Order: sequence, then structure tokens, then C-alpha cells
Amino acid sequence: MAGWRQAVELALSDEDIAALAAISRSRTEPASRVERARMLLSYREDSSFFAVGRTMGVHHQTVQRCVERALAYGPMAALEDLPRPGKQPTITAEAKAWVVNLACRKAKELGYPHELWTTRLLARHVREHAPAAGHICLARLAQGTLCNILNEQEIKPHKVRYYLERRDPQFKQKMAEVLCVYREVKLIKEKAAAAKQKPSDAIAIVSYDEKPGIQAIATTAPDLPPEPGRHATFARDHEYKRHGTVSLLAGIDLLTGQVHALVKDRHRSREFIEFLKLLDAVYPVHTAIKLILDNHSAHLSKETKTWLAGQPVGRFEFTFTPTHGSWLNLIEGFFSKLTRSVLRHIRVASKEELKARIMAAMDEFNRHPVVHTWSYKLDRAA
Repeated sequence: MAGWRQAVELALSDEDIAALAAISRSRTEPASRVERARMLLSYREDSSFFAVGRTMGVHHQTVQRCVERALAYGPMAALEDLPRPGKQPTITAEAKAWVVNLACRKAKELGYPHELWTTRLLARHVREHAPAAGHICLARLAQGTLCNILNEQEIKPHKVRYYLERRDPQFKQKMAEVLCVYREVKLIKEKAAAAKQKPSDAIAIVSYDEKPGIQAIATTAPDLPPEPGRHATFARDHEYKRHGTVSLLAGIDLLTGQVHALVKDRHRSREFIEFLKLLDAVYPVHTAIKLILDNHSAHLSKETKTWLAGQPVGRFEFTFTPTHGSWLNLIEGFFSKLTRSVLRHIRVASKEELKARIMAAMDEFNRHPVVHTWSYKLDRAA
């Protein structure tokens, strides 16, 4: 007669218990790991393979194997499947390295019209050229096996991830100049707050930029409003009609939050000069107007310089952001807000209507002005 099965003592540390409890509640972990974590926690409470198996709905030997693996390899290792015997791999490490080297080259470099590899094209190329390169094991390479080889090295030759090369050698210097202007804004605000007064009109600091290519799109059928119990959103026909594009020229006063704007068909030097004339008319004649802007050709053109030369000394002062440094300009945050709240789903019957609605949005923003602030790296300004 067989003897009674002896209970196995399973000791778990507080860290192991916390980790197993987290896995047992997880909705993203593999089901096998979750089940084994629950087995170990249940066995800790009741050291009976039969009782745990009955509670979990599995055979008691399944619970026993899980507990024995926890004793032999540790509770976290017991959650994983043990390695199984199988066919020895036939693809050598040298062959895999040769495949990865191919994947790191462009397909066009090897005579294909494709710019980048597709996994199907790369697998075919490997099958055709591997024997001549001394890798017979790759002569029947499957596309799925190729993907496994690439995944092992985290190589994705069919994708492109864009990066931005810093081409301005004076990037840091120009960034420091912009940050100094923002620090000046901060000091003016603090001084006005201490005196419980509005900021002085001796200086105005404006963050300026253009937002070109705003599309005037019209619907071809009326929008359908939401209906309770039927559909929760507006319904819109997929077809549309284009009426062209417009450009928004806008600047936001960093001391008052006031937005100055023009909407034009284009954004050339003459439109930029028109915006400068707008600022000139808005601010008192004794106010020094500082603009933070990018180095667009319209801002540096001969026509713009000629107009500025005719203005009083000190009336306008430009601080340029570095090349590929538009993120330093606070107006970009305002444009993002405008896009999300006004332009995202806008439909108009004409360009004139689009211009009118954009200017109406500017008036709405100015009724409740928001004073934008900049704090990132402000303490590092020279």
C-alpha cells in the first residue's frame, strides 16, 4: 500500500509574494504565468496539491510540478516553461550575422529598385545568394525565419525613423539669446507683481510666427447632428471640396497675452511688413517692440530691412530662434491650441469665410487672454 503523500514546504520571501500577487492580478501577462502565480500563492495558504488543484480546476500533479520547480529554481523561474528538447538549429551564427549585415544595407545598393527591404524581398535575396557566400543553411530560408533572425537583433530594415540633424553651429548661442528674452519677460512680470501694477508699456515682447497652408475645405452634404440613442457624434460625408489655403500671421504679447493676427493668402515680405505695421499702430510710439521669430526669408529680405531702416531707432528688435529650433518659440504652443480647438474639424464655404472665422477666433482668445510663460532651461540662460 502506497504511503501518504508528504506536503512540501514552500518558503516565499515578501518580495516574491508581492511579485507573484502582482502577476496573479495582471491582465497583460501570459495566462500560464498568471495561473502558476496563483498556484504558488494558493499552495502557500493551503499546502495540499489536491486542494489547490481542485480550487484552480487543474490536476494535482500540475500543482506539484509547479511547486517543485519553485523549490528547485525559485518562484519566479517556476512561472516559465522549462526548455524542451527539439531539433538542433541548422542556421549557424555566421549565417545569421551575414543576414543581419545585408539587412543593414539598403536594397537599392544591391541593384534593386526598392529604397528599403521588404522581408519577402530580403528572404528571396538571401536564398539566391547565400550558397555562393558559403552559407548553404540559408538556401531554403523562410520569410518567418528571417523575421525571427532580425527580431533577435532588433533590426527592422523595412521601417524608417526620422531624426533631426542640428545644422546650426550657433544653436546654443541663439538658444541662450531667446532664453534671455524669456528671462527678461519673467523679471518684468515679477517687478509688476511686486508693485501691484500692470507691466510698463516701455517695452513689448511678442512671440511671432506664421502658420501657412490652412485649408479651406467645404462639405458636399450637410453635417448630421447627434441623436440620443442612435449616434453620439456629428456625422459628416466623406467627400469634400477644396477652396485653397490661407496663411495666419500671428504674434502673442508675452506680457499681456494679447494676440495680434492677420490672415492672408500668402506670407511673403509684404505680408510680414503689413504685420509689423499692425504692431506699430497698436503700441505707443515710445514702446520698444521685441520680436522672437525664426529666420524665414521674409524676415530677412531686402524689402523687410528697407522698411525697418525707415523706423525710429529701437522701435523694432528681432531675436531669431536657431535653425530647427522653432520649439523655442512660444507662439507654437498657441498654434497647437488653435489647431485643436478651432481648425481641427472646421468646414467653410469659401476662403473668405475661413479668414473671418480665424479672426473671430483671435477676438475670442483676446476676450480671455492667457499670459504664456516659459520655464524650460530658463535658469541656464547666459
